[in-house]
Amino acid sequence: MPSPAQTEAVPFNPVQYARRGQVGVITVDYPPVNAVGHGVRSGLVAALDAGLADDGADALLIVCAGRTFMAGADIREFGKPSAPPTLPEVVAHLDSATKPVIASIHGTALGGGLEVALACHVRVAVKTAKLGLPEVKLGLLPGAGGTQRLPRLIGATEALDMILSGDPVGAEEALALGLVDAVEDGGSALEAGLRAAERLLANGSSPQPVSTRTGRIACTDPGLFTAKRADLAKRQPHLFSPHRIVDAVEAAVTLPFAEGTARERELFLACMDSPQRAGLIHAFFAEREVAKVPGLPAGTPTRDIRKVGVIGAGTMGGGIAMCFANAGIPVVLVDSAQEGLERGTAAIRRNYEATARKGRLTAAQVDERMALIHPTLSYTELGDADLVVEAAFESMEVKQTIFRRLGETCKPGAILATNTSTLDVDAIAAATGRPQDVLGMHFFSPANVMRLLEVVRGAKTSDTVLATVMALARRIGKVGVAVGVCYGFVGNRILHQRGRESMALVEEGASPEQVDRVLTEFGFPLGHFSMTDLAGIDVGWRIREERRKAGDPEAQAPSWLDTLAERGRYGQKTSAGVYRYEPGSRTPIPDPEVAAVIEEDRRRRGITPRPVSDEEVRERCLYVMVNEAAKILEEGIAARPVDIDAIWLHGYGFPSWRGGLLFWANQEGLGRIAETVQRYDRDIGGPQWRPSALLLKCAAEGRPIGC
Repeated sequence: MPSPAQTEAVPFNPVQYARRGQVGVITVDYPPVNAVGHGVRSGLVAALDAGLADDGADALLIVCAGRTFMAGADIREFGKPSAPPTLPEVVAHLDSATKPVIASIHGTALGGGLEVALACHVRVAVKTAKLGLPEVKLGLLPGAGGTQRLPRLIGATEALDMILSGDPVGAEEALALGLVDAVEDGGSALEAGLRAAERLLANGSSPQPVSTRTGRIACTDPGLFTAKRADLAKRQPHLFSPHRIVDAVEAAVTLPFAEGTARERELFLACMDSPQRAGLIHAFFAEREVAKVPGLPAGTPTRDIRKVGVIGAGTMGGGIAMCFANAGIPVVLVDSAQEGLERGTAAIRRNYEATARKGRLTAAQVDERMALIHPTLSYTELGDADLVVEAAFESMEVKQTIFRRLGETCKPGAILATNTSTLDVDAIAAATGRPQDVLGMHFFSPANVMRLLEVVRGAKTSDTVLATVMALARRIGKVGVAVGVCYGFVGNRILHQRGRESMALVEEGASPEQVDRVLTEFGFPLGHFSMTDLAGIDVGWRIREERRKAGDPEAQAPSWLDTLAERGRYGQKTSAGVYRYEPGSRTPIPDPEVAAVIEEDRRRRGITPRPVSDEEVRERCLYVMVNEAAKILEEGIAARPVDIDAIWLHGYGFPSWRGGLLFWANQEGLGRIAETVQRYDRDIGGPQWRPSALLLKCAAEGRPIGC
C-alpha cells in the first residue's frame, strides 16, 4: 500500500521547459487564459534560466497551451501586492537573455501577456491572433515596459493610438505596424514558432533586444505629444490615465531606456493610486458579476434559441432584429403595414451599409445578415419561433392585444418577451395564458449599439426562461441584468427621478444648457436634455400621456417639454427639440423659441425664476438618483448594488471611471448624501425626496449601501 509520502500530489507547474532540436521550448499552461499570475511569472524565470543553461539550445521559444497566448493579469490577484518576481522583473530577464527568444502568439496577447512578447527578440503570430494593451480601460497604463518597447517597434504615433484606445489589433495589422515579425497562416503556434526559430538559426543572425532599438523613435516630432495632450483635454478631460500614457510614451522618445522605464513605473504607480482605477476595476468586474443571478440555481436548464421573431419594424424593432442577425440567428420581422415593413428593412440595410463603409463589414457580410431577416405581415410565420420580442407602441392596450395573439400563435415553450420600457410586465403576461414563458427584454436605443439589456422577471416567469434569456444576452453581445417589475424597472425609474429634478430646476430658473453642462462636467457623455433629444421627446411625452390617461397619481402635469412635443419638436430626428440642430449635425444649439416656451410655462404656473447654482443642480440631479436606487434595493427590484451600477454604466452613460451610481455614492459619502436628501425633503418635498430607509441606515452605520 502506498505511503502518504508516495501519494502526495506533485505541485502544479504552469510553465514547462523542453527541447526540440536546437530550440528550447518554454510552454505556459495556466487555464483558462494563461494569465500572468505569480506561478506563471516564477515559471517563466525558471524556464528561461533552464533554457539559457541548456548548451543544446541555441534559441528559445515561448508558446502557450490552450486557446490563447498570455491574456493579461490574473484577476485573482487584483488589488493584492505583487509577489516577486514582478512582471517588470520577468520582462527585464527576458530582455537581457543571451540567447534569442521568440514569442509565438495565438488567440490573444493582451496587457502583461503582450509585454512579455515585447521583451522577446522576435514575435510571430498565427493569422487569427489579436494583440493589445487594454490597461487604459482599467485606469492604468502598461507598467512592464509596454509604453517603452511598443514605440521602439511601431513608432510613437502608432503606439499612442494603440495604448490610448486599449483596443487590440489583428495579426495582419500587427505585421504592417512592425509589432510582429511574421504571420503564419497554417499550423499551431508551436509549429509557427519552430519555423521562425529555424529561419533565425539558418540566417545565423542575432536579433537586437527591443530595448536597444531606436530607429522608429529617432525622428519623432516633439509636437506629437503637445497635440495629443490638447486632444485629450478636449475629448477626455476627466480621465487620469490617458494623460499619464502620453507622458510615458514621451519618456520613451526623450529618455534612455532605463530612465524611460523608471518613469513609466512612476506613472504606473500614480495610476494605481488614482480613485479612477478603483472605479474602472469595479466597472470591469460588474459586467461579469451581473451575469450570475442571485436565487437562480446553477445549472438551470436553458431552451435552445434557433429562430427569433420581432414584432414591430420601427427604429427599436429593426435594431433588435439586427442584434440577433449579428449573432447569426434567423429573424422573422413582423409589422402591421407593408409601408412600415419596407421602411424598417431599408433602415436596417442602411445601418449595415454604413458599417461596411467604415470597414467593419464586407459587402458579403451585409448580404448575409440581411438574408437572416425575413420581413412579413403574417403572425403565422412566428409559429416555429423559439423566442418572440415585441417592440410595438408603448401602450398597454396595444401590447396586451399582441400578446393575446402570440399566446394563440406561438408554439408551446416559445419565450414571449416585451421590450416595454415602463409598462407592467405581469399585466402583459396575463394576456397570454402562459405567463411562465413571458418576461421583459428591455433593449436600449439604438438597440444594435447599446450593450445593456434589462431582463425583467415577472411574478410567474420560470427559472428556465430567465436562465435562457440571460445566456442569450451574452450570445448577442449584451450585458444582461435581471430586474423585477415596477414602473420603469431600474434604469428608467431612476432616470425618471433625475428627469423630474432636471425639469423642476429649469422651471425654477436654471436653463437646460446649465443642467446639461453640470452633468457633462460630472462625466456623462450627454446632459439630460441632450439625451432627451437623442431618444425623442415624443417617446417620453406618450408615456406621460399614458400615465395621465390611466389616472396615475404620480403622473407629471403637462409641462413645457410636452408643449415642445405638441409642436412636433421631437428632438434630433426633427432637427428641433429642447435644442435645435443643423442638418447632419448632432451638436445641440440653444434655441430662443424654447427659452420663450419655458418662460411662458413659468408665467402660467406663477413661478418667479431665481438663480440656481451649479452645486444645487449637481446635488438634485445626482442625489435623487441615489435615493431612488436605494429604494429599488429595499423593494428587491434589483438584487444588488452592482446590478444598478451595471445598468447605469452600460445603458445611460454613467462615467465608468466613477465605477457606477452606487459605487460613486459610497465614494461621495453616504452621510453627506443622506443629510442633503433630508434637507431637500424638508425644503422641496415630494415622493422623490422621501429618504430611503436603507440609505439612512447605511449612512448612520457608516457602511456601503447594500452591504
